Order: sequence, then C-alpha cells, then structure tokens
Amino acid sequence: MPVPSTPARPDGLPEHIRHWIGGAFADSVGGAVFDVIDPVSNSRYATASAGGAADVDKAVEAARAAFPAWAALGNRERATILTRIADAVEAREDKLAEFESFDSGLPITQARGQARRAAENFRYFADVIVALGDEAFRVGDQQINYVVRTPAGVAGLITPWNTPFMLESWKLAPAIASGCTLVLKPAEWTPLSANLWPEIFTEAGVPAGVVNIVHGIGEEAGQALVDHPDVPLLSFTGSTDTGRHIMRCSADGLKELSMELGGKSPVVVFADADLDAALDSVVFGVFSLNGERCTAGSRVLVERPIYEEFTRRLAERAEKVKVGPPSDPATEVGALVHPEHYARVMNYVEIGQREAKLVAGGARPDHLPEGNYLQPAVFSDVPRDARIFQEEIFGPVVAVAAFDDEAEAIELANATRYGLAGYVWTGDLKRGHRIAHAVASGMVWINSHNVRDLRTPFGGVKDSGLGREGGAHSIDFFSETKIVHVMLGEVHTPRFGA
Repeated sequence: MPVPSTPARPDGLPEHIRHWIGGAFADSVGGAVFDVIDPVSNSRYATASAGGAADVDKAVEAARAAFPAWAALGNRERATILTRIADAVEAREDKLAEFESFDSGLPITQARGQARRAAENFRYFADVIVALGDEAFRVGDQQINYVVRTPAGVAGLITPWNTPFMLESWKLAPAIASGCTLVLKPAEWTPLSANLWPEIFTEAGVPAGVVNIVHGIGEEAGQALVDHPDVPLLSFTGSTDTGRHIMRCSADGLKELSMELGGKSPVVVFADADLDAALDSVVFGVFSLNGERCTAGSRVLVERPIYEEFTRRLAERAEKVKVGPPSDPATEVGALVHPEHYARVMNYVEIGQREAKLVAGGARPDHLPEGNYLQPAVFSDVPRDARIFQEEIFGPVVAVAAFDDEAEAIELANATRYGLAGYVWTGDLKRGHRIAHAVASGMVWINSHNVRDLRTPFGGVKDSGLGREGGAHSIDFFSETKIVHVMLGEVHTPRFGA
C-alpha cells in the first residue's frame, strides 16, 4: 500500500528562520529570503533569511566586539557555560530529533542519536579546556621555554547538510571553549535545527556576539564569510570541489584552514574475518544516515574465496533494509535530503548499471511513490576505473569488488583520490595492522565500524581534506601559540662591533 507523501510535521515549526547576530534575531539587510523544503513532500514549509555580504559584516562586527571579554574569560568559566549548553541540548532531545528528521530525512531513531552526540561534544570540550596544560621546555639550569596559547580571533564555521546539528556542535564546542567568537553559516538545505541554537545559547548564558548565525546560499553568505578580512580562520566540512575553492579564496589572506572533505572509504574483508560481524558493519556503515555520511564504507573489497557468498548476503540484507518515512521508528533508511541530491544519486545508479552488475535495490520502493526514496543499491564486480568505484556518491549505494592477496587489497583500497577512512576485517591482527598502516587514509578501524573516540584526531589525506580536528587538535586549530624564552643563567652573547 502506498505511503502518503505528507510528512509528519513536528510541533513548533517556524514559518521563517532568521539570522542570529549580536544576541538578537535579524532579517537580511536586503530582505532576501529562500525557501526551505522537506524531503518527504519536497514542498516548502518555511522561508529563511538569505544572508549576503552586509549580513556577514554585521555578524563579524558583533563577534569582534564580543571577542576581548570572551577571550579573557578563564577556562573554568567557559567550561561551565559549555556544560550548561550540553544540558540545554539534552533537555531538547525530542524536539531537536524531530526537527532534524523532518528537515533532513534522517530516520528519527538515528536523529535522536545525533542529539545526544551533540551534547557530548560540549561536555567533552568543557573537560578538555580545563584539563589542557601548556608545554614547558627546560634547558638545564640556563633557560626555560614555555608555550602560551591564546584564542585565534573570529572563526568562520561552514557546516554541511548531513547530520547538521551534530556537525555544527562539533565545531561550535571547541571554538567557544578556545575563547574564539564566531560566525556560523549552516547549510541552506537543512537550516531548521540551527534555529534552536539561539535559545540554547541564551539559556546557557553565552554572551551576545560570541556566537552569530548567518543563513544563506553558499555562493553568497558562505563566500562573504570566506572573503571577510577580519575572519582569520575557517573550519569547513563539505565537498572537495568547494574545499578547493575556499583554499584559493583564502590564499591572499593566508587564512588558517581546517577542511574535512569527501570520502570513498574502503572496507577490506578477508576470508578469515568474522563474516557475520563484517556484514553487519558493512550494511550499517554504508546505509545508516541514508548513506549520506563522509566516512561511509562505500567500496567493499572482499577476498576471492568468500566473494560470492559475501556479495550474495550483502545483497539480501540490502533488499530487506526498511525504507520509509523518517518519522517512523521502524525506518532504517529515510528520504534523501533534497530533490537535487536525489537526482544526483539516481544518476549514479544509472551509471553503475552500465559499469557493473546491480544485484540489489537501486529503485524507488513501490510503496513510496513520492519523496526522495531509494532502496539501498549493491553493485558487484565493479572495476577499479568505474565511476561508482572512484567518485563519492553520498547515498545508499555500495560498490563491491574482489581481491586475491594483501598487495591487491592495498592497491585497490588506495586506488581513489580520497583518503578519509578505511575499515579492515580479519582474524589475523598482525595482518590487520599491516593493512591499516598501508591504507592511505586519516583513520582506519580494524574489526569495527565507525566508532569514534572524541579524543582522537579526525580528518583525511589526499582529496579528503587537510588539518585535523578532535580533542586537543581542535583546541590547537582555534588557538594561536607563542613560545616565551626565559634565560635563567648568564647570557653569553658574541660582542659584534665591540
């Protein structure tokens, strides 16, 4: 029976989403707006202020005005505020999850997980900023050198449309903890949950101007933030092409950049692996969050003796994945975020059918005649030069290929321009370590899916980005460090010109 395309509307949906500048809501200087649609009906449910250069100027001015007092605040005082932010996020878990699911198409059960993770980001960085000490270097009895860490200034944060609230928290928490003030530009496809931040920050006692939010189209609001001369550092998560553009635009200003970009992560499965556990991990890793995740294991490389069995079982599981309305607790894959993205993913499915063998899914489920729905797709016998093997699809689509030995597994794993994550499944831990060290990526998991420790560095190599965030690495990015040298003994300086 077909499912109605009318989405379950959460209570409290705003009719208009406004900027948050200097502690107050604001419309765009020129009054411009854009439509916000939901991915189930693809119809407008709200408008949002469309920021431009003038709005970014106002936000940066507010952030600069708030910077001296916020930077001077003690780490313990800032940590107390971060903890209150975490409490406020947790108190809104249900509302936040409903907003996120409605706006992005994420299954409601997975959206709830994002809300909890967002709160944990603030708690974690509250702990980090209090516990983090400065380095000191002693040179015998003659000299001591110590490092002074200071906030870097006004930070520009540009965040993606997948799991938007959680990824915003990932950048907001360390920036605030470090003593920076900031301007956040949320993704225009999913601005709804960002509309909860002003209430949260006000309740937690964040001073006006510390956090400013400018909505808008990337080419306008995002570009103005990238170009602004009073924004010395930018943290960006998004596509590789956009990352390249930001690098070019930031060159003249020598801006500090941290960029987490695209991924085409391999999952290497050896014949001696726990196949049930590996299968569970592969299915979850590429199809959870609707497949719209940068670390998705979207290339599955399977040792030839188990290739046929593993591919068959993977296809069977993909066919049974429950695709349905995001608000249904039983849904495992919801609606893709936007009709433009849905068309892009479907185009890759068409391309894949010319390059390899489609063994599962790849079409709209019969019971969902409208909305951005796709039954997870599995392609087998995918050649290494296929576009579906090489290019990031960012949807519930997986490419499977066989390998004969370790050398070929490493070669195939490294055969793309991306290098964000990797996954290895084997009963031989020595081999697991060998493969993990040989795979060109910023992160590798052995016998696990993407279970991340907040203390660890997050980021990629090659076209998957530059820099690292997470733990102390995030504090380092949002800080400037200065080394102070102090002589303790007699100074013996060559007397030139004496």
